Amino acid sequence: MFRFASLALLALLALAPASAPRAAEVGCVSTVFRYLGAANDKICIEAFKDPDIEGVVCHLSRAVTGGIKGAIGLAEDTSDSSIACRQVGPIALPSKLKDEDEVFEENRSLFFKELHVVRFYDKPNNTLVYLSYSDRVIEGSPKNAISTVPIMPWAGVAPGK
Repeated sequence: MFRFASLALLALLALAPASAPRAAEVGCVSTVFRYLGAANDKICIEAFKDPDIEGVVCHLSRAVTGGIKGAIGLAEDTSDSSIACRQVGPIALPSKLKDEDEVFEENRSLFFKELHVVRFYDKPNNTLVYLSYSDRVIEGSPKNAISTVPIMPWAGVAPGK
């Protein structure tokens, strides 16, 4: 029975649509040494580009639980994360920019917890605001972080709207 349930779960995960872009790992540092050959707890930094706005890159740091459960994907990572987004090229806003648009999502446990990054547009200040937070099916966390990207000219190119 367990084998059937495991195979059904793997098939379901393989068929699940990918919603947001994956981040590229920049690097990790160990924070807790684990014995018995299991992976250490870490803080990892990942980078991803805003999928809708060229010229913006975000870096996330987040805790990753090691140990045997972490190694096989059963550990639930904490809700701690930090975000920094920067303009890395000319920015041209799409004609229809959705407010409160999810630009990144990542599972933080096998089933119930996810890390989200949501983009807002602060039109009066011509600034993009990125919010990172974690949620669970039953109970979320108030832990969050924001980063802002003022839309500025880039090497003589005026920002597009």
